[in-house]
Amino acid sequence: MAAALLANVLYSTGFVLEKRALAALPEVSIRQPARLLALVLRSPLWIGGSLSLAAGFAAQLAVYRTLPIAAAQGIFVSGLVLLVLLSARLLGEETTGRERYALGAILAALLMVVLSLNERSDTVSQEAPYPLILLVCVPSLAAGVWLYNSAERRTRHRHRAPTTGVEYGVAVGLLYGVSSLAIKGMSGYLTSSGLGGAVVDVLRSPYPYLLLFTGAFGLVLSQAALQRCRASLIVPVCTTVTCLYTAVLGTLSFGEALPHDPIRLALRLAGIVLAVAVLLAMPKHDKAPQPPLGAKELTPP
Repeated sequence: MAAALLANVLYSTGFVLEKRALAALPEVSIRQPARLLALVLRSPLWIGGSLSLAAGFAAQLAVYRTLPIAAAQGIFVSGLVLLVLLSARLLGEETTGRERYALGAILAALLMVVLSLNERSDTVSQEAPYPLILLVCVPSLAAGVWLYNSAERRTRHRHRAPTTGVEYGVAVGLLYGVSSLAIKGMSGYLTSSGLGGAVVDVLRSPYPYLLLFTGAFGLVLSQAALQRCRASLIVPVCTTVTCLYTAVLGTLSFGEALPHDPIRLALRLAGIVLAVAVLLAMPKHDKAPQPPLGAKELTPP
């Protein structure tokens, strides 16, 4: 529990620091990943944010060793409250009333998931068949890249309303969901006897390579999205998708059984459905900036 709460603080702090650093940099693009990396690596503030995120990943390894996947995701999503507070305080971002209700509903949904847990009956699995993991992860990565590219094409259209970043958040959330499954898989080897044997076993598995790919690719995609959109919206969407993806597919892949008690099962399923419904209902566009008071509206000839 302590490691999960620490991961929340590290993740929220890391995203806010990266967002603040990106605001001071020239516009970045996923079409120029080398330039993007060169720009961000010159920013001490961005490096501090990325180190905070890396420490969050390390804390996540400890969480997955001791908590069921669904329980871990419920705790991780509680960090959204801290993120919104930090975004308002340090970035000056204001959420709309509709978005605040949506965040509250997401927290309520994941509270249902947490209440569905039972320490005596829930099991923490450490292994999953490699073919099954690849069958789950590869289509998810393809879907995330396709969705991100689709959002990019739409934003390049002239006269399009400013996007809130929901599409970007879903796309990056799918990539980070695969990262989360990879971290879960790697955590199982930490119980092996001997550090050398554990390292060899990890390198023989697909997990470090999935983590490397999603880490590098997700870094480029998330930085471009963070620069264009509000952290107070894109990160909660990304986090929700990652948590739901990991809770549902991770539970199935690693064989962690669903609750047998009807009430607990209903709470878990209702929480998942509510979170997905809220995600789909969130606004896709920000309001267009209003012209200054007294300015005349120009009309094309």
